[in-house]
Amino acid sequence: MSGFDETIDAAFEPLRGKPGVDRAAALVSNLADYGIVWVVLALFKARRRGPDRRRAIVSLAIAGFSSLFTVRGVKSAVTRERPGEHLDVAVRTPTSSSFPSGHTLAAYCTAFDLAESPVETAVYVGFASAVAISRVHLRAHHPSDVVGGAVIGSVLGLGLRPLVNVVTPGTAGRSRRSDKANAKGMGARGYVLKQL
Repeated sequence: MSGFDETIDAAFEPLRGKPGVDRAAALVSNLADYGIVWVVLALFKARRRGPDRRRAIVSLAIAGFSSLFTVRGVKSAVTRERPGEHLDVAVRTPTSSSFPSGHTLAAYCTAFDLAESPVETAVYVGFASAVAISRVHLRAHHPSDVVGGAVIGSVLGLGLRPLVNVVTPGTAGRSRRSDKANAKGMGARGYVLKQL
C-alpha cells in the first residue's frame, strides 16, 4: 500500500504550491465539507412539492446518516495516521484518523443515492471524483484513503437506492420515464436540442 501511496503522491507534487491549483482543490474540498454541496443540490431538487421533494429529502437523509456512521465505524477500526504536512490553504484541519476519506466516502455515497438519471449520476460522480482528487492534492489523505472511501461510498450508495425506492414509492425512474416521454413526443432531434 505504501508503494501505491508514494507513487500517486509523487505525481501530485509538481502541482502543489501552484496558487490556482491549490485554491481549486481547497474550493472543491470545502464544498464537500459537511455535505454542503449535496444539501444545496437536494434543496434545489426539492424546490417544488410532490414526489421529487420527498425523494430528494429522503435520499439526502439516508445517504448522510449512513455515510456518517460508516465513516466513524471504519475510522475507529483502522486508526491510520494522516500524511505528514497538509497544504497551508483555507480548509478545515482534519482531526480524525485517515482511512477512509470521509469526504470521499460521503461524496460517492450521496452521488449514487441522490442521482435520478444516468446523466445526473455521471455529473455527481464526476464531482465526487474531484473531491477525492482534492483530498490527495491537499495532503489531507493518502491516495489509498480516497480509493477506499470511493469504493465503500459507491457500494453504500448503490446499496441504499432500493431503500430510497421503498421509502418513496412511485418515484423510482420518474426522471427516465419523463425523459423518454419527452423524447418520443418531440422527436429525437428536438429533444436533444432542448437538452442543450
